[in-house]
Amino acid sequence: MKNTYRFFSLLFAVALVAFPQSLTSPKQHYGFNIGDDYMLTTYKQTEAYFKKLAAESDRLKLVDIGKTEEGRTQYMMVISSPENIRNLARYQEIAQKMGRAKVTEDEARQLSLQGKAVVWIDGGLHSTETVGTHQLIETIWQFASGNDPETLRILNDVIILCVHANPDGHDLISEWYMREPVPEKRVMSGAPRLYHKYIGHDNNRDFYMAAMKESTNINRQLFIEWIPQIMYNHHQSGPPGTVIFAPPFRGPFNYVFDPLVITSLDAVGAAMHSRFVAEDKPGSTMRGGANYSTWYNGGLRTTTYFHNMIGLLTEIIGSPTPMNIPFNPSLQLASGDLPAPITPQKWHYKQSIDYSLTANRAVLDYASRHREQLLFNIWKMGKNAIQRGSEDNWTMYPRRIDAVKEEIKKDGGNLRSADLKYFELLKKPEMRDARGYILSADQPDFPTAVKFINALIKAGIEIDQATASFTVNGKTYPAGSYVVRTDQAFRPHILDLFEPQDHPNDFQYEGGPPIAPYDSAGWTLAYQMGIQFDRVLDGVQGPFRKLPLGALEKPPTGKISGKGSGYLISHKINDSFILTNRLLKAGAEVYWLKDGVSGQENMGPGTLYIPAKGAAEGIVEKSAAQLGFTAQAVSRKPTGELLKLSPVRVALWDRYGGSMPSGWTRWLFEQFEFPFDVIYPKTLDDGNLRSKYDVIVFVSGAIPNPNAGAGTPRGGGGGNALSPDRIPEEFHSMLGAVTADKSIPQLKSFLESGGTVLTIGSSTSLAQHLGLPITSALTEKAADGTEKPLTRNQYYVPGSILKAAVNSSHPLAWGMDDQASVFFDNSPVFRLGPDAEAKGVKPILWFDSATPLQSGWAWGQKYLENGVAVAEAKVGEGKLFLMGPEINFRAQPHGTFKLLFNGLYLSTAQPEK
Repeated sequence: MKNTYRFFSLLFAVALVAFPQSLTSPKQHYGFNIGDDYMLTTYKQTEAYFKKLAAESDRLKLVDIGKTEEGRTQYMMVISSPENIRNLARYQEIAQKMGRAKVTEDEARQLSLQGKAVVWIDGGLHSTETVGTHQLIETIWQFASGNDPETLRILNDVIILCVHANPDGHDLISEWYMREPVPEKRVMSGAPRLYHKYIGHDNNRDFYMAAMKESTNINRQLFIEWIPQIMYNHHQSGPPGTVIFAPPFRGPFNYVFDPLVITSLDAVGAAMHSRFVAEDKPGSTMRGGANYSTWYNGGLRTTTYFHNMIGLLTEIIGSPTPMNIPFNPSLQLASGDLPAPITPQKWHYKQSIDYSLTANRAVLDYASRHREQLLFNIWKMGKNAIQRGSEDNWTMYPRRIDAVKEEIKKDGGNLRSADLKYFELLKKPEMRDARGYILSADQPDFPTAVKFINALIKAGIEIDQATASFTVNGKTYPAGSYVVRTDQAFRPHILDLFEPQDHPNDFQYEGGPPIAPYDSAGWTLAYQMGIQFDRVLDGVQGPFRKLPLGALEKPPTGKISGKGSGYLISHKINDSFILTNRLLKAGAEVYWLKDGVSGQENMGPGTLYIPAKGAAEGIVEKSAAQLGFTAQAVSRKPTGELLKLSPVRVALWDRYGGSMPSGWTRWLFEQFEFPFDVIYPKTLDDGNLRSKYDVIVFVSGAIPNPNAGAGTPRGGGGGNALSPDRIPEEFHSMLGAVTADKSIPQLKSFLESGGTVLTIGSSTSLAQHLGLPITSALTEKAADGTEKPLTRNQYYVPGSILKAAVNSSHPLAWGMDDQASVFFDNSPVFRLGPDAEAKGVKPILWFDSATPLQSGWAWGQKYLENGVAVAEAKVGEGKLFLMGPEINFRAQPHGTFKLLFNGLYLSTAQPEK
């Protein structure tokens, strides 16, 4: 009997090993199946499920990758075979070595045999796109519980990184949808605020800047910790009449990344579409089936291209509320972009989840079958980048090719078979790619240069810093200067953030309208941030130390130079606004010197003077050390005209549902420590604004187009998706829109009584509402003598960087140089009337060239010449600032922040002799 008991005990123990305890299914945890109609999970529930499942399964490892902007924990679930999970550190090391390409080819081939393919799959970045969030849950469950041959093979060959991209938005949108007790009445639309605390949909535009915590968390895993060979970014919704868009993408592709990125994208995309067809899942489209391209950097998917990764994106239809696939006759014909059309039909949430799982399995199956090739290819791309950065290399750009074509045409040559002498025009020594970039530590706003360096560091770029002074090409740089070499694997990303983008002329047909780019056409971050750097065409040697990978830099500790009764600080330093806000909050005195300080470097117009009394001394010393600026002590108050600053009561417009430009501005105000209130249209309509605020800021999209009719909210938002009776009472104060009949008169009264209004982008139309002598410069005289807007065939400037002249002696532009790089997105450009100056309208920035394009695409840019970009207008006792370009776009153009911040202070500044 005893032996029998021992036998069955041993049998039971073996069974426990062979058949682990059952895992908790989504149905058991949530109470419903993933994909059930009218049902959504919350992040709180999902966080608990991830923890529970990870504790139950030896195929899973849950990793905390950081906090979100609202303080939730952001998780990454690592999935692989139990053996791979036990040896995860080794496979992570291999992935890093292959991604950074710092091993020999023989070593790379050995490591490609030893390593595992690493595939990133995320979901939930855009929280109303709920399929992405929920497919992630179901994917984790299926790979934790599945034992079919394909699943086991994938688990053996692949390490899957499943990342929740926006926990905060998951809770907001799911709770909003599920708040309605009657399932059939549940709607996704109408949430009161953005589904990211600050930036909503733009959380997919933050990955080269990484301003937000979630972007920083994700970048660290992608570009420092793991460097996966494939990353897959789930989105919705698919093009109407289809089910899902998947790669390949349409052109153009960016000229700086490796061609293996494109060919690999096509291969994985083909695997996805093939699997859809094989599983009788019609309706997948590609290329021209949607607007997605590979040109842009900055998206979660697109930034990976500049890091030699295969970045995938799908856009799928679907909603927990059943929907219909509409009938589009044109989409019933099969084509290369739509191999298997789908018939119109009722569509359920579960079908979208199933399509997403098919897409995931197609990618993972490809990674399993091509594991060695993927590992070797990412090494190969990295090695190519290192080699190109180590020797003379020329990247071909459209403008260079066009210039050569013109030479051939001028000589009467044949464009299809030109003499090789013309090819040599593309190989001029001065046209070589840079082998490095030097950011000198003695530039006027070095703390902002450090912020630029940190954006590179967050993207996995390796940085050198000088430990002593050194000389390159006859120029001496001080210790502390940064050197960014291009002989590294992520060279494409470096070039993309230092060099101008040259977007090709992209039209529907010759002479036809332009095709809009997927996002911006030009974004060169070094230009936007206004930093000073030198391109180095040969190798850079010097007394350098390599910064620790991924460790963010702080500006060098600032200091107080000399002793005295006050301090002088340069207005060129953006972080001087942080200091000013700290001083004003403490009741200290702050002045701007109109003419600056003669003989003092960087102490031009607007130089700060701070008397060293009360709390000021301690604040200046502490802030200098923290922020990295130098304060020059002086023995007496400077002579000449001064402006005395006062605390400013700032109001920032927003709307129900949230405005992304307003959210970005809110974040920006917080970073620079400006006190402010967020206000909604009802506050404007209630009037009495002057008693509450000194300045009101209207970002693009706030003020309605005056040509759209009184009371029309076009351009001003306020188009609530739900009727007020379906919106909880607590949010009713946020409803409404800025209107011509109610809001504009209150703004006029505010201005006339001494208030300041600062408008950006489309909100500069306030000038037309007020009848100021300002018109659009983007018109031409028609045959009947009237001014007609330029057509899109004549003029089109999608998100690009333009060069503008600056009246740097005007207080609004104090601290700026005589030229500025401005971010411009088909922005307003003004023509001032002949009586404008007499009526108090002054130009501050304008386009002084017929070719102001620096980076991007500007079709018909000649029309911009002499157009005014930024102006000040006097309205009664108040000031109206009109800023056509997006001076604070996505918190990136640090070089134009001064226009915004100066404008705030000028609302209360008073002259003092």
